[in-house]
Amino acid sequence: MTMMTRRIFMQRGATALAGAAVCGGFAQRLAQAAPGAKIRLGSRTNCFGGDYKVAKQCGIEGIELGVGGAADTLKVAEAGEQQRQKDLAAAAGVVFSSLSMDLMNGNPVATEPRAVAWLGQCIAAAKNLSATGILVPFFGKAHLLQGSEWKKAELESVVKRLKEVAPQAEAAGVTLGVECTLPAAKYLDILDRVGSKFVGAYYDVGNTTGAGFDVPAELRALKGRLSMIHFKDGKHFLGEGKVQMEPIAAALRDIDYRGWIVLETSCPTKNGAADGKKNADFTRKLMGI
Repeated sequence: MTMMTRRIFMQRGATALAGAAVCGGFAQRLAQAAPGAKIRLGSRTNCFGGDYKVAKQCGIEGIELGVGGAADTLKVAEAGEQQRQKDLAAAAGVVFSSLSMDLMNGNPVATEPRAVAWLGQCIAAAKNLSATGILVPFFGKAHLLQGSEWKKAELESVVKRLKEVAPQAEAAGVTLGVECTLPAAKYLDILDRVGSKFVGAYYDVGNTTGAGFDVPAELRALKGRLSMIHFKDGKHFLGEGKVQMEPIAAALRDIDYRGWIVLETSCPTKNGAADGKKNADFTRKLMGI
């Protein structure tokens, strides 16, 4: 082995060890997210009609709460709104699984001047609401690929900004979940560049099925790097459309996934309570929870 080859070998080995440390720490963080439970069931508010008491009746434990539209101070960051949400959740007997920063699709993390401040506001709000995760989406204007290649300037900006807020997330005990329709290798590229156990992949099985990915294989490749999971299947009830739920469940069991599965399901009959319960019942049976 030449000196140059030896140097490259050692550099790669150090990189692999660093990646393993992040992966292992992140997996440990997920395992601690819900003491006494391996998987918990959450839902976005539109999946059951927006009433937290109905969510509880559907078998939902946690709510994924939207943070509001673009403003210097996000709605979810307002003390009065946080207290109102706490009161609603306590009255219904549910908790908050996560916050969803949907506004970032139109105001991308990479280019929005207020992005870092918004992330900080949401981290503080999530801590106060006892939510364990924040969905940070990269769709529409925020998509990070041009064809199959990275938009390099945008990627560098995103990594820089996520690195900046990761210590805040760690201090608050909150994970930032990057959600985008990317193959696992691209997901891992982002996460490795950020290098924090408090920044992971928020994986949507409906979006990735629609993109033609081998979803069970992708989930296995992301072992230890998943922050949360979205279950959905377009306009269909879970188990009745294109998404192959049994192989997905098998993959999640194989990687010993621990944390929230959040429903982002539709309401085929337009009855939020009935449709929400049907999807929740299906998920509980599928995952044995």
